[in-house]
Amino acid sequence: MSKTRFTMRRRGLAAAAATVLAVGAIAAGCGDDDATGGGDTAGGTELSGTIAGAGASSQAAAMEAWIAGFQTENPGTTVSYDPIGSGGGREQFTAGGTLFGGTDAALAGDELAAAQDRCGGPDNLIQLPGYVSPIAVAYNLPEVEELRLSPETLARIFARQIDRWDDPAIAADNPDAELPDRAITVVNRSDESGTTENFAEYLAAVAPEVWTYDVDGNWPVRGGEAAQGTSGVVDAIRTGEGAIGYADASQVGGLGVALIGVGDEFVGPSPEAAAAILDASPQADDPGRFVFTYELDRRTEASGTYPIVLVSYEMACTRYGSANDAALVKAFLGYVISPEGQDAAAGHAGSAPITDELRALLHPAVDAIGG
Repeated sequence: MSKTRFTMRRRGLAAAAATVLAVGAIAAGCGDDDATGGGDTAGGTELSGTIAGAGASSQAAAMEAWIAGFQTENPGTTVSYDPIGSGGGREQFTAGGTLFGGTDAALAGDELAAAQDRCGGPDNLIQLPGYVSPIAVAYNLPEVEELRLSPETLARIFARQIDRWDDPAIAADNPDAELPDRAITVVNRSDESGTTENFAEYLAAVAPEVWTYDVDGNWPVRGGEAAQGTSGVVDAIRTGEGAIGYADASQVGGLGVALIGVGDEFVGPSPEAAAAILDASPQADDPGRFVFTYELDRRTEASGTYPIVLVSYEMACTRYGSANDAALVKAFLGYVISPEGQDAAAGHAGSAPITDELRALLHPAVDAIGG
């Protein structure tokens, strides 16, 4: 059973919270030797100031909840987050344009090296997953209340080898459904996207003879309808009868959501089924004290597991040029991974709260900020 390397860098779960936090100061060079840790709410220091971040659009709904909760507890603060996409978030963070960033695909290669340099060394980079969510296969077929798709059929649809809804392969997965004689419109992201990369990783793992494209954040198949960001994909599916696409499950609203074949079952993208993939997957050992990586077992046949999942990371540094920046990032990340913050995201975004065990692993990374 092949395992697709997801990237949840082992000591870096702390980055997830950082996504929301970070930004602001282009001047906030993470590698400054004279940076000191700011205060935090636990220590009785009243926080004030502004931070901004940018990155994965999948986190947009969770960020709304995190920002609202954090600012309620810390009325002197202002946090903003621009959901420009994972590629843009990584680019801005590694270039030093933001204090933090959000990404659905973990840092790797030149980007990882650039982030380490920006933070002043491998052990000063934080990359932690604070947001775990299923990627839904959303569709617009008013006639079909429940749509089941086997992995190979799903891959053939998105590879544009199946172009009509009454195709025999779809009918075989849905013997009781009245499938329309209608063309399929595949909707994909137009921008570089961690959601795209994770979805493509799944297709390559479960249907390698069909999905023969290189896996990265850019959609490789021509001929479909391209849309900007998660909201753009959802809007295109909603307004296009016969459309199908992929998007963070928290943002598909009232669209139909396909059940995906896993072993002998067809499983929907619930938070519980998404969280189960982490239990079925091993961790990888990547460089950096606060960097985490999971090797997601996309081909798992474990009952009740939904394998089309993204783990969205928050990127930050342990050092900042401003003590106040460090204090704000530290406090915000602490809120993101807290039970309260995770419950807020689950209620607002439908994400899967991290476990207490994972939270215990992340706390040392957050505590190291400004230390």
